[in-house]
Amino acid sequence: MRDLSTADLIALDRQHVWHPYGPMPGTREPLVVESASGVRMRLADGGTELIDGMSSWWSAIHGYNHPVLNDAVRGQLDRMSHVMFGGLTHEPAVALAKRLVDITPEGLEHVFLSDSGSVAVEVAVKMCLQHWRSLGRPEKRRMLTWRGGYHGDTWQPMAVCDPEGGMHELWQGVLPQQVFADAPPAGFDAFDASYADHLHELIGAHAGELAAVIVEPVVQGAGGMRFHSPGYLRALREACDAHDVLLVFDEIATGFGRTGELFAADHAAVAPDVMCVGKALTGGYLSMAATLCTPRVADGISRGEVPVLAHGPTFMGNPLAAAVAGASIDLLLGQDWRTEVKRIESGLREGLAEAAALPGVKEVRVLGAIGVVQLDHPVDMAAATDAAVRAGVWVRPFRDLIYTMPPFVTGDDDVARIARAVCAAAKEG
Repeated sequence: MRDLSTADLIALDRQHVWHPYGPMPGTREPLVVESASGVRMRLADGGTELIDGMSSWWSAIHGYNHPVLNDAVRGQLDRMSHVMFGGLTHEPAVALAKRLVDITPEGLEHVFLSDSGSVAVEVAVKMCLQHWRSLGRPEKRRMLTWRGGYHGDTWQPMAVCDPEGGMHELWQGVLPQQVFADAPPAGFDAFDASYADHLHELIGAHAGELAAVIVEPVVQGAGGMRFHSPGYLRALREACDAHDVLLVFDEIATGFGRTGELFAADHAAVAPDVMCVGKALTGGYLSMAATLCTPRVADGISRGEVPVLAHGPTFMGNPLAAAVAGASIDLLLGQDWRTEVKRIESGLREGLAEAAALPGVKEVRVLGAIGVVQLDHPVDMAAATDAAVRAGVWVRPFRDLIYTMPPFVTGDDDVARIARAVCAAAKEG
C-alpha cells in the first residue's frame, strides 16, 4: 500500500472508507496527510504544509510528534502494549487514575477508564441510573440537560444532545425522552439570575424522576460553540443538592486547560458528582477517556442487588494509552500552560477582531484557546475550507460556525496566521 499514488489512495478511500458525518461514498475528496510535526501537517502532494487550527478535534494540545510523548509510547511498547483489565492491573493505569484524582475537582476519587469520550458519557449515565436503582429508587431514571449541548454519538449521549438543533434530530421518538432546560444565556461574563431560577424550578419540578443533570460546563462544544457564565454551574450544584439529584460535568472538550482553567468547573469552583474527560487526555496520541465519580455514587452502586458497575470495555485501561496520558498530563502541568493559553487567547482576540465587520458575520467570540466566528447563515463548508487551506491552515467549519482550537504550542505568528485563515474562510463561507 505504501507504493500507491495519492490518486490511488483517494480512490480507495472513496470506495471503502466511511468518514465521520459524511455520505458513503464520499462526495468530497479528503486531503491526504503524509506526516505531522509540531503544529503542522504535511500533505502527500509534494510538500504542502497546513497549520492545524483544530488540534485534531481538540485533542493534540502539545502538537504532533512530540519527543516526550513519543518516548512514553515507545517505552511502554517495550514492556507491553495491552492486557485485559478484568482481574488485572498495571502501573500506567494506576498512576493515571491517581493523577486524575489529584488534579480534578475535589471529591472525585474513583476512576473508570474507557476508550472514547462518548463511551465515558455512556458510563456516566449508567453510573447515575444504577446508583438510584441500587438504592431502591428506579423511578429516578431521566436526565436533565440544557438545550444547545452535545455529548457524543452513542445512544445515551445522543439522548442528552440538543433534540432539535443538534446532529441527532433523526432519532427523536426513539431515544430515551429526557428533560431539557432552555439554553444558557450566551456570554461568559453575563449572569442572568432569572435563568438560574429557571434551572432551580425545572430541577425541582422533575426531581422525583431525575437521576442526574448533565451539562458541558462553560463551553458548549459541537452543539454550537457557545460560552456561558460559570455562575450557572453554581446554580446547578445548589439545585441538585436541594433536590437530591446527581450532577455530571462533561469536560471531554473543555478539560486540560482549553478554557483558561485546568477544567471548566474550576471557573466556578464547583465539583460535580461525576465528571467525564477525554480528547486531550492523551495529547491526541491514542483514544482514551475516563469517568470519575465521588464515593457517594460508587457506594450507592455497591449497595445494589448487582453491586458492580455493569460495564467493561475490551481495551479499558490500555497501557499504551495510559502511559501517554500520564506523560501528557505531566508535560502540561510541567510548564506555564496558563500563560500559553492566555497568549493564544490574546492572539485570537486581536486576529479575529476584523471578522466582526465582515458581511454575514453574526458574532465573534474568544475564550481561552478557543476562537469562534458565527455567521448569520449556514456555512458553505467546501468554500470556507478551501479558503483556509489556501491560507495555509486546516479548520473544520460546521453549521453556521468557523472556529479554531489551536494546540497550546502554537507560536504567535502561527496564531495570527490561523486568525487570518478563519477570516478568509468567513469571507468565502
